[in-house]
Amino acid sequence: MADTDPVVVAARRSPLTVRGRGLASVDAGALAGQVVAAAVGDAGSPPIADVVLGNCTGPGGNLGRIAALAAGLGVEVPGVAVDRQCGSGLAAIVDAAHATRADGETRAAGGVESASTAPVRVQGGVPYARAPFAPAGFADPDMLCAAEDLAGHDGLSRGRQDAYAHRSRARARAAQVAGRFEAEIVPVAGVTRDAGFGSPSALLSRLTPIVDGGTVTAATSTRIGDGAAAVVVAPAGSGPGLAIRAGAVVGCDPALPGIGAAPAIEAALARAGRDLGEVAAIELVEAFAAQSIAVLSRLGLRDDDERVCAEGGALALGHPWGASGAVAVVRLFSRLVRAGAPAGMVGVAAASVGGGLGVAAVFEVVR
Repeated sequence: MADTDPVVVAARRSPLTVRGRGLASVDAGALAGQVVAAAVGDAGSPPIADVVLGNCTGPGGNLGRIAALAAGLGVEVPGVAVDRQCGSGLAAIVDAAHATRADGETRAAGGVESASTAPVRVQGGVPYARAPFAPAGFADPDMLCAAEDLAGHDGLSRGRQDAYAHRSRARARAAQVAGRFEAEIVPVAGVTRDAGFGSPSALLSRLTPIVDGGTVTAATSTRIGDGAAAVVVAPAGSGPGLAIRAGAVVGCDPALPGIGAAPAIEAALARAGRDLGEVAAIELVEAFAAQSIAVLSRLGLRDDDERVCAEGGALALGHPWGASGAVAVVRLFSRLVRAGAPAGMVGVAAASVGGGLGVAAVFEVVR
């Protein structure tokens, strides 16, 4: 039977910086445009049928189309924006894969977030931080409260969360020193490196919980960031790259949204005819240590599984909401394709999403 699965043949991202700092002057369209242009260039500048771009906070105006124009792809290239909150970038790549599988045309896909330049939302003349994730009658916790609730629900100790955050930072520092991020990063506005890795690990145990009586601290929560990531999704038979074997978007209890990645990973693996034992690399969007541990626990994996965010994750690098799911795919591309992994090796990217969603996709190296 012929392989019909589309292939990620190029993958790039911007540096990830903290809101209000290195990329604070670059709006979402300009940020995404530069990264899309780099990814398409890496792929040999093939004709692009569409740009599918995830985003959470705006400014709107169809950022997929804005990025297509900013990237210089030509006025004939359309675009579309996808909003699955912090799973948006990964969902956009899955959506692009579905379209490419159907029509055999190449697409650019990914995500962007400029928390620094996002507009202030106003309702009834009063600014508010975010739109609801769920309607009246359903739980709709702030993500910090959701992480604290999940830590309590699962009995996750402060020490266990601190240890997870320490590992993420240590892995990211080692990867940066070794230059393993350099090939995937597109310099933007003079910024060439990720902004840093938050509080020094030596200070983890000294930080006060954000919620009185809780266990979640600033060090075990990701930092809100600015960034973009993009891939080129080409028809089956292209390569080398990552064949997109399956994707899944699932719902879960909006009171405990942090667990969503677990059932999404299970669903995507089932669709791909794979199991966790066959997976060589996992990139999980680490919004909080508690959320990451809860997902891994539900999958039967250890907190320190070497396959999971082996070069650090969002706890170290930051969390530009609409981009983070696409950053996870770029990281898989570097860990597997750029690193020379043999054909057949399998990777998984996944995110838990506010409102009670999970997004996941299964990839396989093709040469």
